[in-house]
Amino acid sequence: MQEDSVAVVDTLTKAYSDQWAGVNGSEDVGTFVQFMSSNDLIFVVLGVSLIIWLVLLFFLFRVDKKVSNLEEQIKNNQEG
Repeated sequence: MQEDSVAVVDTLTKAYSDQWAGVNGSEDVGTFVQFMSSNDLIFVVLGVSLIIWLVLLFFLFRVDKKVSNLEEQIKNNQEG
């Protein structure tokens, strides 16, 4: 069973080895950054991360508002 899984991994490694040839070294990080900036993909990544942060902030403020309303209701119920 292990020999079959090793053969599958080896097959995948051979199939994609030419596409991932530049991933092993530390100097290739610069190549990745150049690739991202040359194809304007870095702006897509930045845009997606900005959208995620905005959604998180929206939910944070929404939950804060709901908690504040619940605290007011509890305070009013204890007084009245």
